[in-house]
Amino acid sequence: RQGAVSTERPDYGSGGMTPIKRWFAEVTNPGKVQGGPNDVLEGADLFIGLSGPGLVEAKSLASMNDDAIVFAMANPTPEVMPEDAEPYVRIMATGRSDYPNQINNVLAFPGIFRGALDAGAPQITEEMKLAAAKAIAAVVTEDDLDEDYIIPSVFDRDVAPAVAEAVVREAKAAGIARITEETGTFATV
Repeated sequence: RQGAVSTERPDYGSGGMTPIKRWFAEVTNPGKVQGGPNDVLEGADLFIGLSGPGLVEAKSLASMNDDAIVFAMANPTPEVMPEDAEPYVRIMATGRSDYPNQINNVLAFPGIFRGALDAGAPQITEEMKLAAAKAIAAVVTEDDLDEDYIIPSVFDRDVAPAVAEAVVREAKAAGIARITEETGTFATV
């Protein structure tokens, strides 16, 4: 809504950006690109929209690189509608259940919490979150992978157990799992 996340935006210097947004400005935009979505898409491979409805004009997607990927996550109305983006992008995802590639936190949270509980982990680490993301991706097999199926459905019953297992493995690897397999009870920490 306020343009590309950049260290040149007024809200960067004023303290108006959250710490994570400041990190994104510093790490993902070294060229300090500025402007609204339609102004900065030229030559991009990926657009991740986390802002508001209808902010991207479909025709501006034509300036992106070939095989462009668009994650238009504003909900219920994304930054650009999939049917409008279709001529210009290879992969399109939204947060909506009525389109392919619905990206929804329900894919992660049940399995993350189940895994943390099963491990008796006192915290959920960034590494556990990454393990969860990799487990979600692994549910989509090479045979199933397609432009309209890059992420499993929220109704796929294999997702939560796969995520939970990955979270338990990571908790054990990090040494923060407090439930032992032998007894099923909390270990002394």
